[in-house]
Amino acid sequence: MTYNFVAQDEQFEEKVRKSFARQRAMETLGITLEKIEPGRIELRMPYNEAYTQQHGFLHAGIVSTALDSACGYAAFSLMPKEAAVLSIEYKINLLAPAKGDSFIFTGRVLKTGKTVSVCLSEAYSENSGERKLVAQMTGTMMTVIGREGVDQ
Repeated sequence: MTYNFVAQDEQFEEKVRKSFARQRAMETLGITLEKIEPGRIELRMPYNEAYTQQHGFLHAGIVSTALDSACGYAAFSLMPKEAAVLSIEYKINLLAPAKGDSFIFTGRVLKTGKTVSVCLSEAYSENSGERKLVAQMTGTMMTVIGREGVDQ
């Protein structure tokens, strides 16, 4: 199924990049913004032993953090110029151990509305150029306009 969305803000890419650059969590984890399209985002993270659990797999909390951002920025790319984005809820399915040289996190909007967007994000481990799906998240994101302390 293909979803073709049109961004409400012609400068959506710049808006997303500026917001992403302010996310200290993404910077700390070494996650970079690789691709932006209306309703679609791709993030990348190199393997870092500091973010693993006791078996050497990327910790589920780190995976969910990245997937949440992928959902959020996919939704944010479609929002009006003056809007900000906040997560309302998400559900993650951990499908396989997250072990790899790097990780790709994709996010895409499934349904967008005036206030709420439903998104799907997927995490892939990458080893020697080969990708493996390791987790999937569905998330609900809220469009926020005019709320004190919540800006782009």
